[in-house]
Amino acid sequence: MSLWSLLDGGSTLLQDATWGQRICLWFGYRLAVRHRNVSAHPTCRISPDARICPRQGQICIGAETQIALGAALQGNVTIGHHSSVQAYSSLIGYGKADDPAGRITIGNGVRIAPYVFIIAANHRFADVELPIYQQGLTFAPVTVQDDVWIGAHVVITAGITIGQGSVIGAGAVVTRDIAPYSIAAGVPAKILRSRRPVSLKPDQP
Repeated sequence: MSLWSLLDGGSTLLQDATWGQRICLWFGYRLAVRHRNVSAHPTCRISPDARICPRQGQICIGAETQIALGAALQGNVTIGHHSSVQAYSSLIGYGKADDPAGRITIGNGVRIAPYVFIIAANHRFADVELPIYQQGLTFAPVTVQDDVWIGAHVVITAGITIGQGSVIGAGAVVTRDIAPYSIAAGVPAKILRSRRPVSLKPDQP
């Protein structure tokens, strides 16, 4: 059992109800912003067991956003306010701070469940004579708009936009854009229905 677990009482998303949780929040925030290219609003709640590193990119975390135990934010990642990244989810962005080609952008009020994987790059593999690891990467940004709920174990591949108000069912693999206010699930993910109410046509005379 780690020191942090003893202090936080075993909570994955930290609150500030006890002195131990407040100590963990203090350390979690400062471990995150020790990097020159990480900015986080002072109201963020970041677990000291999260892995936050901008690499050559930039990480920005908005007000009241929570980053849980074991979550990983790497490279170019921007998260809005009142969002949460649950335990052991990974958001892997690429590129430099001034290059948005491999950036992951998460909106406001987004809920990301445990073990979600979002990546903004793909390996090149066209040349069968050359090992894949030597062929480099292609970058493509990922955008999750406001008020989205992403279920556990979802994979979101490079170049995807998930529209505002959408729900992505647990275990889905998202390989195409999702329209706003959609409910999507499956491998690959398909839109099952819209969250918007169906408008009824007026009676015809």
